[in-house]
Amino acid sequence: MNQALVLLDKALPVGSVDTYLQAVNRVPMLSHEEEIELAERLQRDNDMEAARRLVLSHMRFVVRIAKNYQGYGLALTDLIQEGSIGLMKAVKRFDPTMNVRLVSFAVHWIRAEIHEFILRNWRIVKVATTKAQRKLFFNLRSAKKRLGWLNQAEVQAVAQDLGVPEKTVMEMESRLSGQDISFDPSDADDENHTAPAAFLQDMRADPAEQIEHNDWQAHKQSRLDEALDELDARSREIITQRWLAEDKKSTLQELAQQFQVSAERVRQLEANAIKKLKSAMQA
Repeated sequence: MNQALVLLDKALPVGSVDTYLQAVNRVPMLSHEEEIELAERLQRDNDMEAARRLVLSHMRFVVRIAKNYQGYGLALTDLIQEGSIGLMKAVKRFDPTMNVRLVSFAVHWIRAEIHEFILRNWRIVKVATTKAQRKLFFNLRSAKKRLGWLNQAEVQAVAQDLGVPEKTVMEMESRLSGQDISFDPSDADDENHTAPAAFLQDMRADPAEQIEHNDWQAHKQSRLDEALDELDARSREIITQRWLAEDKKSTLQELAQQFQVSAERVRQLEANAIKKLKSAMQA
């Protein structure tokens, strides 16, 4: 994968961050089929061109994730570089037979490398050496219910929620509440607004989860369309008018008049059609 790093350096421009970000966003995204083909080439032939394409097409996600960690006072370029290493590790380990998108697999590796970089380079974080302490560092601020010291009830709640001893919570609370070197010494009055803990990552805009959600919705819609096509014309029309109509949905009596059968017969056809659709969707 060192060769992939060299190819990556040659593919993206060296200069301002804005120029780099513009170049990253111009790289086209890959379809699921293209990802699988490239991953298979990398596994089978150690194809560095395939690795380069996989890495470059996902650099935009590295940038998005890295931006969420800017509050720690570290350079965005350094965060992107560390995230890129995580992406390359993910590409090397990606298994195309698992039927998941690369970004869903890679997001763990990207964050892991950025976390390790932050732990190595932020002074307060260097005392967070155990797994439990690291978990607390990245989660404690968002778990706190108020500013200042935690009371005993809150310590117990945080410890239970994060699965760590109460003593560890109190130790990390003491470290996070202590004074540290300001990121911007010339503007000490703004310390409360620039404290790294105030800018922990916002998981609501996770690009991996968004892509995975969209892919799953598209997959379900495709399966539904295929299942509907397998129904006979009358059953398909009943399901469409009863469940899929955009505006007013038809009643059993209305469909009974349309198909000149009893309302009970329409209900039976509807129930059988729904049963077939559920079976097809779960297959």
